[in-house]
Amino acid sequence: MTPTIPTPISREEARSRTIDMLSRSGIVLTEEEQSQVEVADMGLGELHLCGLQLITYVNTDRYCAKDLVLLPRQTCPEHRHPPLGPNNPGKMETFRCRWGKVYLYVEGTPAASPKTKPPVGSETYYTVFHEVELRPGEQYTIPPNTLHWFQAGDDGAVVSEFSSMSRDESDLFTDPRIRRDAGL
Repeated sequence: MTPTIPTPISREEARSRTIDMLSRSGIVLTEEEQSQVEVADMGLGELHLCGLQLITYVNTDRYCAKDLVLLPRQTCPEHRHPPLGPNNPGKMETFRCRWGKVYLYVEGTPAASPKTKPPVGSETYYTVFHEVELRPGEQYTIPPNTLHWFQAGDDGAVVSEFSSMSRDESDLFTDPRIRRDAGL
């Protein structure tokens, strides 16, 4: 089966589809939360290929809870959460798939036949290929400072993230073109 080829999408359409996907997965957002859905295109202008949508429910110095939404075959690019001082080893996060399918790639033995590919034109910025396939109800914990990236399956995906404090501006991306604050 040939994967669906994503087509360009506007920020407002991405936001609307995100709210719909969350609702279909049983996650109810208040009107205020709907207005706070973030659309991150990573500064590449290829939201349909590279980026994600998210809603942050809480982010304190002790813990963070978010829902991440990926449109069909949308990819969150390779990055890591580095140490932020002597008492902070970096963000540790657990991804729990709520709806759809997500392919998570982390450091480790590469998959012999990965089920996804990095976005066309950005392949050189993807270096880890140990594949973890998450379906609804399955979860995986990513240790601090671990290179990782993830991509939705053909129907998209909703993933809950539970982590230590999130400082997105501190994430280190393999692709030097990425600006995490772009388009939030």
